[in-house]
Amino acid sequence: MLKHVTILGSAILGLGLSTSAFAQELTADTVVATVNDTEITVGHIIIARSQLPPQYNQFPNEALFDGLVEQLIQQQLLAEAADNPPAGLRFTIENEQRSLLAGETINALSAEAVTEEAVRAAYDARFEDVEAVTQFNASHLLVATQEEAAAAKTRIDGGQAFADVARDVSTGPTGPNGGNLGWFGAGAMVPEFETTITALEIGAVSEPFETQFGWHVATLNEVREEPRPTIEELGQELASELQEVAITAKLEELAANATVIKPGPNDFDINLIDMIELLE
Repeated sequence: MLKHVTILGSAILGLGLSTSAFAQELTADTVVATVNDTEITVGHIIIARSQLPPQYNQFPNEALFDGLVEQLIQQQLLAEAADNPPAGLRFTIENEQRSLLAGETINALSAEAVTEEAVRAAYDARFEDVEAVTQFNASHLLVATQEEAAAAKTRIDGGQAFADVARDVSTGPTGPNGGNLGWFGAGAMVPEFETTITALEIGAVSEPFETQFGWHVATLNEVREEPRPTIEELGQELASELQEVAITAKLEELAANATVIKPGPNDFDINLIDMIELLE
């Protein structure tokens, strides 16, 4: 960004400007330099500094100050030399100003709407009427026939560990890990499987039962309530929702008190959005 600025030899200029500024009350409107009748102020320099890429953080402020002053002077000189600027430039500036001012309004609305108390209230309201959801942790083994399932059940009833029998005989994808299915809630399994699991006590082993996949024997390992997301996990989502509500309400208020005229469905050729030649 500063490639057209010569910093070498500018330290004296920077020192003189800084000394003068310290002798007066410093504000954003304090004039640092002038180009003809155009003033370059502290505010211009601060904004230019804030827009520098991160790699400029390695430079001392003295070098940055001098460089930014020179950059703004050079930009102003070049701006004044511009002959017949394209019409598109005016529209670009107007759009950018509109966007920046709208952004300021959004920032103000967000600061007012998105507070720690508001986020907490939104979090509590989201879960106020939500019933706890039960989750199950179960293991099963899957075989092709009822006889194979009964034989596996006999081995388990005889004292062999469920996981060992599952690893030995199960043809399902969870066989290698002892048949463990992990945590799941209602509706995650086929009805026959869910009915069997929800009827079991923790640690109990089912009788063989059939589903569309084959014959199963299952055991219920644990039961828990589905963990509720923490406020930290939902914080950004809740903040966005609060911001959206505040912006929507403000827009409705502003629109109700403004005179807004929109184009009719056939007033313009919709292809005008690509007519760059109109800006020449």
